[in-house]
Amino acid sequence: MPDTSPPQPPILIAALYRFAAIDPYKARDPLHALCERERVKGTLLLANEGINGTIAGSDTGIAAVLKAIRALPDCQTLSVKFSRAEEMPFHRLKVRIKREIVTMGQPDIDPARSVGTYVPPREWNALVDDPDTILIDTRNDYEVAIGSFRGAIDPRTKSFREFPDWFEAHRAEWEADGRHPKIAMFCTGGIRCEKATAFVKQQGLEEVYHLEGGILAYLEQMEAGQSRWDGECFVFDERVSVGHGLEVGSHTLCRACRMPLGAQDRASPLFVEGVACPACHDARTEEQRRSYAERHRQSELAKKRGVAHVGAKQPGSGRG
Repeated sequence: MPDTSPPQPPILIAALYRFAAIDPYKARDPLHALCERERVKGTLLLANEGINGTIAGSDTGIAAVLKAIRALPDCQTLSVKFSRAEEMPFHRLKVRIKREIVTMGQPDIDPARSVGTYVPPREWNALVDDPDTILIDTRNDYEVAIGSFRGAIDPRTKSFREFPDWFEAHRAEWEADGRHPKIAMFCTGGIRCEKATAFVKQQGLEEVYHLEGGILAYLEQMEAGQSRWDGECFVFDERVSVGHGLEVGSHTLCRACRMPLGAQDRASPLFVEGVACPACHDARTEEQRRSYAERHRQSELAKKRGVAHVGAKQPGSGRG
């Protein structure tokens, strides 16, 4: 019987990370050359603590790059989450060396050696339904604003670097009266919450958990009717947000400040496509808005010609 299922979108997207002791200077140039040869775009971040990134391309191109990454020291069990898109979600390729693959600013943390307990998506509900569990969203405030797990604490951080100070400021609340808190943390793809558990364990707490594969794995594996997730999940590519089954969500991106915009934001008189949104309208000068307007005009002209406008701001990097 012939296969009548619709064809898959042609672009394969791979969100990946691995905490491992690698030499970023040795790995960078070969990976960059391979990505260019395979026409893979996106961002790869390399540091002494490992690799992190989101890349997109053909199935064969992504397979070739992942094979090369898995050949790096201790990267055989690289964490990868796949999704698909009708069009290339990135305008360019970036392979960069950083101090950290996800910036926390805690040089003594070693997630490759000591992290919390991984909890598979299908076991996550039982953990978060436990009234003794302290559930913490380790993402930034603008990400949390469009969706999170029910009952999760929002630290309202502007960047992951703020998390250690926030945790120290609230730790006493959870340990009052000699309690031993059970802490569960999550993020988009697993990398931030994994590093957060390493930090929390270094502070002496033992019962620490994190969602294996992050929100993306949960939304992919859990049926909507059994889900504890509300809203959409922000992603760092042109999809902007996804829902259950990793279906593309309803949010778009402000090209001036890169904040996700819902229908209410786009209906605001402060929203001008490609120029400003309610979050940044008052924080930009007239000169900046004119520059954004010209960039948007050039981007639209390029789109009509069927080419990518390389000056367009991309939504993000390899964070997860």
